[in-house]
Amino acid sequence: MSKRDYYEVLGVENGADAKAIKSAYRKLAMKYHPDQNPDDAEAEAKFKEVGEAYSILSDDQKRAAYDRMGHAAFQNGGGGAGPFGRGGASAADFADIFEQVFGDAFGMGGGRRGGGRRSGPARGSDLRYDMDITLEEAFHGKDATIHVPTTITCDRCDGDGAEPGTGVTTCETCGGSGRIRRTQGFFTMEQTCPTCGGRGSYVETPCTKCDGVGTVRERRELRVQIPPGVEDGMRIRLAGEGEAGARGGPRGDLYIFISVRGHEIFERDGPNLYCRAPVPMTTAALGGTIEAPTIDGGKVSIKVPEGAQTGERMRLRQKGMVKLNSGGARGEMFVELFVETPRRLTERQKEILQEFCEISGDGCNPESDGFLGKVKRFWDDLNGEEDGGARPGA
Repeated sequence: MSKRDYYEVLGVENGADAKAIKSAYRKLAMKYHPDQNPDDAEAEAKFKEVGEAYSILSDDQKRAAYDRMGHAAFQNGGGGAGPFGRGGASAADFADIFEQVFGDAFGMGGGRRGGGRRSGPARGSDLRYDMDITLEEAFHGKDATIHVPTTITCDRCDGDGAEPGTGVTTCETCGGSGRIRRTQGFFTMEQTCPTCGGRGSYVETPCTKCDGVGTVRERRELRVQIPPGVEDGMRIRLAGEGEAGARGGPRGDLYIFISVRGHEIFERDGPNLYCRAPVPMTTAALGGTIEAPTIDGGKVSIKVPEGAQTGERMRLRQKGMVKLNSGGARGEMFVELFVETPRRLTERQKEILQEFCEISGDGCNPESDGFLGKVKRFWDDLNGEEDGGARPGA
């Protein structure tokens, strides 16, 4: 099957500049990267295709040759070889291109980091663990035991992949460097060694426990300390607690993503807490005290001023959440008052309230009086406009 045009593969025009080509490659490489599409042969093929296209169009000399001759510029005697020599490039070659473009930006879920060329054993993959905690646990902090499915270094071969009694042989093709160079016309290209896969060595007799990989699957038990003050959506990085690298490679990292459950009393905004407290009508009118809970399990007395209204807030310093990495400093707690209207009144209570209404003078209900005054002016203005009359002061 004939190859697609490289410009078409990346979705750019023939005259696209280097920036546009790199941007198109970044988008497609992230979309089809094997770590994003595990066990997806079609995605892997597309990843190779966009990598091959970028390797040509990102190099001025190769691009010029391609513009003149098309794919024929890179065929070896008509044998159909790819741009990296006969047989085309491997997935490792395009993974190297991906790393050179992205550097360490492809962190979570990617097995390797760094923008340089790969040499030696590959780094293990990072892992993700989702942890659900309560608001109280976010306040106090939490020591938890978690179980993480991961890979560990094989204890039979100590991670080198070789059956005990045998050894690891230095690759003769690359001399242990993991890279080889090939010259094709006026091009000199470097690629991952196809014999050892870039490791610089290979195992003649694979370990019977890990099949030569150097790692085995296991469910690890880990103790995790969640610090006081963590917030919903935060992540905690445990360096070196991810999957073990193949054949002695360094371990990846474990990322714990925190989810803080909602609370039936408190609402959180960063280090501050908010709660709504009911206040009896008599207490709101005459003044007094009410009690409110605090997140640390205690309670606090709140002085309610005479004539308190629904919606007024009382600020309590140092009664909010612990601030992360602050040495114990805390935010504030805001208590919003909610004045309760009595229900199921007795006849005597109704009489008392009716008497209270009758003897109440102006100024007893300032909010109501002010509102009624605004309503009266509003109606007067409307009536004046309908009658065609002039407004006062006009």
